[in-house]
Order: sequence, then structure tokens, then C-alpha cells
Amino acid sequence: MFSQGKSKSIIILFLFLAGVINYLDRSALSVAAPYIQSDLSLTPTEMGIIFSSFSVGYAIFNFIGGMAADRYGAKLTLFVAMIVWSLFSGALALVIGFASMIIIRVLFGMGEGPLTTTTSKMINNWFPPSNRATVMGLAASGTPLGGAISGPIVGFIAITYGWRISFIIIMVIGFIWSICWLKFVKEKPENSTEKIKTENKKVERETNLKLTFYLKQKTVLFTAFAFFAYNYILFFFLTWFPSFLVDARGLSIQQMSIVTVIPWVLGFAGLALGGLVSDFFYKKFFKKGVLFSRKLVLVTCLFLSAVCIGFAGLVTTTASAVTLVAFSVFFLYLTGSIYWAIVNDVVDKNNIGSVGGFMHFLANTAGIIGPTLTGFLVDKSGTYTAAFLLAGGLSVVASLAVIRFVRPITKPAPQIISENVTFDSKTRM
Repeated sequence: MFSQGKSKSIIILFLFLAGVINYLDRSALSVAAPYIQSDLSLTPTEMGIIFSSFSVGYAIFNFIGGMAADRYGAKLTLFVAMIVWSLFSGALALVIGFASMIIIRVLFGMGEGPLTTTTSKMINNWFPPSNRATVMGLAASGTPLGGAISGPIVGFIAITYGWRISFIIIMVIGFIWSICWLKFVKEKPENSTEKIKTENKKVERETNLKLTFYLKQKTVLFTAFAFFAYNYILFFFLTWFPSFLVDARGLSIQQMSIVTVIPWVLGFAGLALGGLVSDFFYKKFFKKGVLFSRKLVLVTCLFLSAVCIGFAGLVTTTASAVTLVAFSVFFLYLTGSIYWAIVNDVVDKNNIGSVGGFMHFLANTAGIIGPTLTGFLVDKSGTYTAAFLLAGGLSVVASLAVIRFVRPITKPAPQIISENVTFDSKTRM
């Protein structure tokens, strides 16, 4: 139907749009939170639990979604995921209280869980290692754009028609994307289905490594820890920042819905640039190894993000707080594609989805812990200062851990096959 070059562009576009829809759906709740909290008579602690409930389903299905992508393909897995999360996004219009909100948010999180692992798997299917971080960054840059437009869109709909209507409109958008994805996207390039290859030289065949081999590696575990810190800041911003602007800074709903656009715009730039920067250093410092370039970006930018978010809780003006949060999100998103690039760099193709899903599962437990802990701290202290400092301190520790523990993975010696060898494309090379 399309040339391979055009098919790659279409895949990037669809993955980009999936990210836009994902964060439009996800951040809609935080934008509408002041209305929902008032309408359903919820306390900050209860609202924090609702924010966290999303991540219960989300974290579990990060892992399950990755395994499904390896087994059933990224295309089908992402199609089902989009249908499910769109359906339960729309179901928020039906909530009647705290319990129903919890149930629907857990199911909504289950639907969104496979997105990033299936995106990573799809990129691994279509793109070479030298530009996977760039493509991952471009594809994922749709997420902050979705967060940016959610403020004005959901804010306007909530003010004009009521907050429930906004979730129904978002559901319809997801259904339209799903139909187009199924029609226009292929799982793999056509030339990857060649049945026979003949080599007249020595070739190496990878040892068939099990998933459990990777799950015990420090590189995977501490990359997941850094991703946990990344998500802690992200979920703090995603769930509580709009309420912080209204409660602590005294902004109106209209003002808040506009101001929240600023950090998301910088985040969009950061996520789009992060992969380009990583791949640039990968080519520039090729002799130092691929992990050097990934760690250079990850450690530097995660540390800077931590400093900015920590100071945002100490400043006394709204302008300085918004500016620091915006720069924190920018530096944070510069690392957004790096975690997935590391997985693609050190894991064999058949385990990409599962290992990426496991890492994403561990990372997104931050979404369970962070919002609830923030609500508790706000309830007990009456301010957001401790929550800002905790988010920053955690990321400082994570950036230092990456320096120490993220190293190339030593794999078992490969099997050597000599002479003329004929085998089909299912044989891993």
C-alpha cells in the first residue's frame, strides 16, 4: 500500500497522535479535578488516591502489555489498548462517587498501560539502532502536546458544558484513531518476511536468552529506578500541579487551564530533542560505547530536573514557580526516550517488549505512591513544599545511581556457526 519510507513516516505520525490522545485523556482528570472534587465532595487525600488508582492498572499492564506485544504483535496490542482506554475515559462521565471513580480509573489505567512498550516494540521492528532514540523521542513527544492542549480544551468544555462532556468527546477521538491505525499500519516491513537467507561466511547466532536473565541485571533495574524518579516528578506535575496553582497560588480555573500549557510546551520540545541529542552523542562518542551517550543525557538532565522541581517548592511567586516547573519538565523530558533507548541497546529483539514492560511496570509504581503521598503531605502540612522537595531529592539519588550501576550487560558467549548456512528469517542472528 505504501513504500517503506512512507510507511515509516505514517508509523511515526500514528504513534505521535497516540501519545497526544494518551495525555489528553490522562491529564483531563487533573484539569477537571477542582470541579470533580467540589461536585463529589472529595478531600485532598481522596483525590490523591483517585490519581494513584490509575497507576495500579497502568503499572501492571505495562508488563502485561509488553508481553502481549512480543506474543501477538505491537499493532494488535496497541489497537486493543486504545479501544479499552478510550472506553473507560468516556465512562468517567458516569461516576457517582469515590468508589466508582476508583474502579473506572483502574480500568482506564489498564488500557493505557501497553502504550509505551508497544511504541518501543514498533520502533524496534521498523528502525535501526542508530536512530531509534530519535524516533522514540519524536513519537513520544505527542504526550506533552496532549497535556498542553488538555488544559484549554477540557477547561473550556468544563466551563461551558460541564466536566463530564469533555470525557465523552475524548473517547470518540480515541475510537477514530483506532480505526485508522488498524487500516493503515503494518506490523513490520515487508522485507522482514523473507523466508530464506544464505550466508557464505561465518555468522554468529545469539544464545537464546530468557526473560529472567534480563530481569536480574543491574542495568535494567537501575534504569528502572531512574525511570521511577522520572515518573515521580511527572505524576506529581501531571496530577497535582493544576490544584497547586488553584489552591496555593490562587489562580482561577480559567487562568490555571492556560498556565498549565507553559510546562507542557517546554516538555514537548524536550521530548522531541532528547532522542536527537542522545543519537548525536551516540555517533560522536561511538568508541566509548552506546551507553555512554545515553547516560550522559540521562544523568545530566535528570539531575537538572530535580534541582528545578525542588526549588519550585521554595520560591514565593507564581511566575517563578511556573518557570521552574516548566524547566524541570523540559529537562525531565529530555531523558524521556533514553530509558527505552537503553532497553533497545542491551536487550535482544525477542525480549524487547517484555523487558521494556517490566521496566515500565517498576517505574510506574511511582504513579501509585506519588499522588497519594502528595495528597497526604498536603493534608498534614497545608502546603506543597515537602512534596516538591521529595520529588527533587529522589531524582538526585537516581541520577547518581545511574552513574554507578548502569553498565553494558555481559551476555553468555554466542554459538558460532561456520561454513555455508541456510536458515529462515525466524533464526535470530
